[in-house]
Amino acid sequence: MKFKVIGAGLAGVEAAWQIAQKGYKVTLFEQKPNKKSPAHKSDNFAELVCSNSLKASRIDSAAGLLKEEMARLGSLTVPIARECAVAAGGALAVDRDVFSQQITNQIKSHPNIEMVYKEVENIEISDDEITIIATGPLTDGKMSEAIQKLCGNYLSFYDAAAPIVTAESVDMNIAFGASRYGRGGEDDYINCPFNKEEYEGFIDELVNAEGAVLHDFDVYEGCMPIEKLAKRGLDAPRFGPMKPVGLTDPRTGHRPWAAVQLRRENAKGTMFNIVGFQTNLKFGEQKRVFSMIPALRNAEFVRYGVMHRNSFLNSPKVLNKGFNLRKYPLVFFAGQITGVEGYMESAGSGILAGINAVRLAEHKEFLDLPQTTMLGALSEYISDETVKNFQPMGANFGILPPIEPKIKDKRLRYAALAERALDALEEVIK
Repeated sequence: MKFKVIGAGLAGVEAAWQIAQKGYKVTLFEQKPNKKSPAHKSDNFAELVCSNSLKASRIDSAAGLLKEEMARLGSLTVPIARECAVAAGGALAVDRDVFSQQITNQIKSHPNIEMVYKEVENIEISDDEITIIATGPLTDGKMSEAIQKLCGNYLSFYDAAAPIVTAESVDMNIAFGASRYGRGGEDDYINCPFNKEEYEGFIDELVNAEGAVLHDFDVYEGCMPIEKLAKRGLDAPRFGPMKPVGLTDPRTGHRPWAAVQLRRENAKGTMFNIVGFQTNLKFGEQKRVFSMIPALRNAEFVRYGVMHRNSFLNSPKVLNKGFNLRKYPLVFFAGQITGVEGYMESAGSGILAGINAVRLAEHKEFLDLPQTTMLGALSEYISDETVKNFQPMGANFGILPPIEPKIKDKRLRYAALAERALDALEEVIK
């Protein structure tokens, strides 16, 4: 049986890695550097586009549990992410260039992985070849048409990326270093405080700023543009990405009215992204409005926020829990195109697709992870035919079965859910 993986993003490299590590030859197709989507800039694999954060690292968090499950399943991306982490409080954030470069090096040097740099425009179904399609949420052109022939129409939403500023252009006479609630080091985040008057003036300009696209978007809630969030109400950002809780402004000794957090973009700490400020504003408007943040009045923007179209399958109608098509079992999908939402969720789906592709070739039953695991719950969600109005789903404890007896303390409950998940995973993979 031959193996083919299309797309060298997070899901594709994980799928190819699983196949190769199990001793099989696999051909990995990647359209870069010959062609790039509007959101991609680097020639390297597994490029992080929207943010350099892979979310919480604590195992008693949904994102942290997901990464630990992936690591125990032989992930390529999780160990590399941990190696090239940058300070980010309780989150696992990476130097995105180093992260992608190290993954690229590992893939290129693996003796069982053959790289082919070309755009794949069709899907060949053969009895002697297993195909994993990991072309990402920006799939377009002939490949998009080929997928629609197999799977029917896509569902779509729009995703947005936050701006990045230089560290030296942040006014540290106003800003201060601290993590919320004292988690992490003082230099992990830079906080840009507002008083009430400054905040209300900023929000007024934000909601009236000119967007890059005129029509409204169906935007995934987790990537809501900051200007769209602000239109929900004056205090909406102050209870979202601009929440001041857990922070004390050293200039006043009190909690600020609101605060914008900046997170390290690279290991050297020369660039910071504006946390939660995904946006669809025109570049000139971003410069004008975001410079109203008191500590960013003289900010140098090295990248403005962008918005791009993401597509995903109506997976519950077409995919099995093992991430292969019900109608064409030798064709698998992985990544955000399946409706998992997030970097690590995408990579995790690639792991499962790669493992199950090998099991299919070996005439073995698929790896059926318990629903009590995060990966098992996600794979159950994307294949659950009872789901109505299917929308992308990221790791969260809400998709796990409740723990009994109920634990009232949230932190203790999450710790118990994580322990249960890892125990269940070990039973399956031992």
